[in-house]
Amino acid sequence: MSDPFDRSYTPKTGELEQLSPLVGVVTAPNAGPMTFTGTQTYLVGQETLAVVDPGPDNDAHLAALVRAIGGRPVSHILVTHSHVDHSPLCRRLSDATGAPVLGFGTANEGRSAVMERLAAQGDLGGNEGIDEGFAPDRKIADGEVIEGDGWALEAIHTPGHLSNHLCFAVQDTGAVLTGDHVMGWATTMVSPPDGDLTSFMASMEKLAARDGDTVYFPGHGGAIKDPAAMVSHQIRHRKSRETQIRQALAGGNPATALQLAEQIYTDVDPRLIPAATRNVFAHLIDLSERKLVEADRPICVDAVFFEK
Repeated sequence: MSDPFDRSYTPKTGELEQLSPLVGVVTAPNAGPMTFTGTQTYLVGQETLAVVDPGPDNDAHLAALVRAIGGRPVSHILVTHSHVDHSPLCRRLSDATGAPVLGFGTANEGRSAVMERLAAQGDLGGNEGIDEGFAPDRKIADGEVIEGDGWALEAIHTPGHLSNHLCFAVQDTGAVLTGDHVMGWATTMVSPPDGDLTSFMASMEKLAARDGDTVYFPGHGGAIKDPAAMVSHQIRHRKSRETQIRQALAGGNPATALQLAEQIYTDVDPRLIPAATRNVFAHLIDLSERKLVEADRPICVDAVFFEK
């Protein structure tokens, strides 16, 4: 399977870069193995703005956003999801601009019944990087349109990476702000119980079914200029990972999620093996719910899985 990812993107961290007449971006100074070149904060509008994903609670980034806003009114602050690299700065930015914070809900809002059940009965680990204090001033629902001065954003509920994840389509432009659901530099981590592979795949199919989307602006990295091809690739990629897991377990070869990750992810930075393990674990939960694999105990991070 060819690799469509572009890792050559180099942002001007801390500076406003105009991507289209309605969309600008300021990149936060939090580059790292899981954040690539840093969190992308988007400014939508010209005269009156919406700010999408204020980013981490970082003084330099707040100052950069204030400079980029340049005294223009901010009518809305929107959050794609409540991870610590996306949402914590929203409260300070709200105080600075007077704009309300909008999001789907708190971190567990939208969690599937399966994940609620599994989280209650066993140790799934997870909770990496959750902004536990996040609570929007107003909740927004799937399909809701938030309107401003010369712009409108349609909320698209896309659980999977996190249950409260939203994408935002910039109406009449073909652009979608995809947060961490679809990125152009790497696939998305899905870490139970906050992440849910079954929900993630359904959300990918939801984006695949949309017409008229011409560019994705993700939460990390550069623009995705062929959204349909990227979504299709990532759906195939996840199905390929499922096949690898099932093949590894075939013929009586039980293994833990970590053992499977070390066996399958042979070409990644060793620092990413913990994230890869969480992705494999998400697949194993999905396969268990579909009665294709079993575990030697109630599903937990150390369970040994085997072919059913």
